[in-house]
Amino acid sequence: QVQLVESGGGLVQAGGSLRLSCAASGRAFSSYTMGWFRQAPGKEREFVAAINWSVGDTYYADSVKGRFTISRDNAKNTAYLQMNSLKPEDTAVYYCAADSGWGISFTPAEYDYWGQGTQVTVSS
Repeated sequence: QVQLVESGGGLVQAGGSLRLSCAASGRAFSSYTMGWFRQAPGKEREFVAAINWSVGDTYYADSVKGRFTISRDNAKNTAYLQMNSLKPEDTAVYYCAADSGWGISFTPAEYDYWGQGTQVTVSS
């Protein structure tokens, strides 16, 4: 069982930056693939980024590639999402998630545990 708590969301102007954190409690955090998803009003939850548990390979949605960076600190049981050059279309509730399966997962259904979400609002 893993519990996830996100923090770091807020209101920022376009072009600004935010860093989201996802603190995990429970067992074997280092063995989980960690992912970030987001959901804007009226839209489905979408994949943003993921990092695997072993060699730290990272994966990004095309819409955030080059602007967002996912990382993890297994010693602190924490995953991060550094978001730079933010755009109004990045406005959403951001969720972190943990997947106990093998490989990288890109759909919400493949993740086993979820945080409560943190709001990110980017003003134009």
